[in-house]
Amino acid sequence: MKAPERITIAMDKETSEVLKKMKEDLGISQSELMREALKFYSKHRTLFESIEDKKVYTHAEMLSAGEHVILDIDHWLLFLSFIKSHPEKEKFWGLHREVCQAHAEQFKHKSYRVEYILKRLEACNFFKLSKTAKDEFTLVLGSDMQKQFVKTELEEIFAGMGFQIEIKGDFAKLRVKVLHE
Repeated sequence: MKAPERITIAMDKETSEVLKKMKEDLGISQSELMREALKFYSKHRTLFESIEDKKVYTHAEMLSAGEHVILDIDHWLLFLSFIKSHPEKEKFWGLHREVCQAHAEQFKHKSYRVEYILKRLEACNFFKLSKTAKDEFTLVLGSDMQKQFVKTELEEIFAGMGFQIEIKGDFAKLRVKVLHE
């Protein structure tokens, strides 16, 4: 009988804690858990890959962390229209920029690329993403009211990550060109 192949992997603290909890909950060894997880993923990989560019996985990940909510589009547009006419709207936009800068810090440490971030924001239903060239994307917005919010978010996130992008707006579209990642 051939000896099993040994591998070494590195995990961040969060993943290591998940591994420890799962092996305790299931009452199996670390090696058995990893073997079973890999077999499961291999058997069901197409499920994870085929669902609208992994949107379901992204939704589950964002919602399970408790940092995101599902919001009816009418409520979303209502908030945006209220902000547009509010006397302290500039305060909102300043705070929005701060939140976006915090997102940039999170994304920077995970080494995300522009396309991944755009797909993640698409999963939030801010826009429908279309890749038009290697480093060019068109974002189709559901409403013109969303344009300033999304454009500001992209500008702040990408600038905070050190990416150079060019954003041009049409009526209900934004065109994003990556100049340097």
